[in-house]
Amino acid sequence: MEKPETNAMNPNILVELANTKMPFGKYQGYLLCRLPEPYLVWFKSKGFPPGKIGMLLETLYEIKLNGLEYLLTPLIKK
Repeated sequence: MEKPETNAMNPNILVELANTKMPFGKYQGYLLCRLPEPYLVWFKSKGFPPGKIGMLLETLYEIKLNGLEYLLTPLIKK
């Protein structure tokens, strides 16, 4: 039995996407919401990392794929 998708209904995920920095790789230190779409497409083809960062990156991929990244901009903490 599949577990229900709890993150899809959690608005705090959007705040995390807008304010969490990439912890590794070519874009280390960038806000996740500022990662370029081709980088997320690369992860989609190679596999997202395990754990929370992978879930955040996969969610961000779906947001950008659907042209919804503008929803994250007002959530960035200054």
